[in-house]
Amino acid sequence: MSVKIRLSRAGAKKKPFYHLVAADSRMPRDGRFIELLGRYDPRQEPSLVEVESEKTIKWLARGAQTSAQAENLLKISGVRQEFDKNKKKYLEEVSS
Repeated sequence: MSVKIRLSRAGAKKKPFYHLVAADSRMPRDGRFIELLGRYDPRQEPSLVEVESEKTIKWLARGAQTSAQAENLLKISGVRQEFDKNKKKYLEEVSS
């Protein structure tokens, strides 16, 4: 099973917002997911980006791949930089 961190669309027609989720790569975009990791609302000014860093880092340490847009949101929120800076420590925590 391959886990991806990606966006799942929600909201009404022409009024989207997105959930950042960890999901099996075989599941559809808005289908079943493993864990909810954050929110993204592009309609607010400035755009709302909320990411639960501990959960997201846990999935990155386990080897989850990110979609292009999810990667951008992780960089904006600073989670990706935190993971890259302390990668060795997080990988040791997951392996033990």
